[in-house]
Amino acid sequence: MFETAFTLSLTQFARSLSMPERIQRRTGRNAALEAFRLRNAGLDAMFYDVKALTPEEVFYLSDSIAAEGLIMIVPPSGGAMLTVCDSIDEYLLRGGRDVHIMALAGIGGSALGAAAFARNVADAMGAPVAAVVSGYGLGDLVNEAIGGAFLFGWLGNFRNQCEVIDDVVGRPRLGAYSDNRADANKPHTVCLDVDTVKALLSDESLSFHMLAGHSKGNLVLSEALYAMRRTNRERVKALGAAARIVTFGARITMPPEFPDVIDVMGDLDWYGEMNSRPKIDSDIRIPMAGHSTNSDLVGSLPVVSILREITAKALPVPGPIGHEIMALPEPALPVVEPVAEPLPVPTPEPVATVIPEASLVQADAEPIAAELIEPAPQELQALEEIAPPPSPVAEAKPPARRARAKARK
Repeated sequence: MFETAFTLSLTQFARSLSMPERIQRRTGRNAALEAFRLRNAGLDAMFYDVKALTPEEVFYLSDSIAAEGLIMIVPPSGGAMLTVCDSIDEYLLRGGRDVHIMALAGIGGSALGAAAFARNVADAMGAPVAAVVSGYGLGDLVNEAIGGAFLFGWLGNFRNQCEVIDDVVGRPRLGAYSDNRADANKPHTVCLDVDTVKALLSDESLSFHMLAGHSKGNLVLSEALYAMRRTNRERVKALGAAARIVTFGARITMPPEFPDVIDVMGDLDWYGEMNSRPKIDSDIRIPMAGHSTNSDLVGSLPVVSILREITAKALPVPGPIGHEIMALPEPALPVVEPVAEPLPVPTPEPVATVIPEASLVQADAEPIAAELIEPAPQELQALEEIAPPPSPVAEAKPPARRARAKARK
């Protein structure tokens, strides 16, 4: 918890240093919203794992903490520093074509929370992640006053209508503002963060195989996809065949072209349930977990471990949208080849003994056995004649025995 408090205090301190410059640009707007923006940064510090950001990154984001439509490229922990892009063209120049994952945060809508959630997704996937900041402007202030911030799932359209106030008053033209909002006096029915997400997903030079959202970020993603569906349905079909959507903390309806949608919800997440569609079931329920993803708090959603478990089953291979994207199979178990059993050794069949016909004539077998045991006298005499003469050593042995016998006597 100390690391979260340190990151938040560092953010507020860095924010106070840039306050004079921001007030000089848009005095009335920034002066009226600064207290709410600091409050929303505190909410993001409570609901997102802000300690995953380095102090350098926190200072880098402090000046644009509430810049709606801002795009960030967030690499995994231990890698390069995150990159802030003011427009889609800058995003492409800074390596956006090599990014195939998008993460959208909600709650406070600050750049601090968006970067922290994208860092968790990047750590889980081991690849850089694109994040779009929702920001906090006059339209959000009015929407909050009528309850849209608490019931964003049901009062999301009010947020889109209130966005016109920021267009009329004036705000930084970030993200896809120059493409879709050239005329500030022309009413627009979609928020700038939704426009930016839609522009990124519609770009033919970009490809995404993972779209992750948390809380109100799921609503932003849903609105962007449905807006694309009205203007470019073929692109939505190609994206739906290649990308997987993982939502945390709120179940929001996605276009039917996306069959692979996984909704993750904590058992104790009353805020997420209040903003979810009741007819959509949760695919993954986390026991004893709430709405927060800050690992410093008890009962938080473990975003990194959940995404690793999901992607371990079938991870889509990044590739250009429109080409066939195959899922990697599950890791195969080691194949144990069966040991061949030794061939049976054939038992030799007993060979029948051929008995001479002469032996079959013998009537009595005992005289034959006697003749084999006791040879005839003629045979003994023949053996004596054939035997060699005894050697001198053999003849000398009997006298030696007789001499030892006399000595004993």
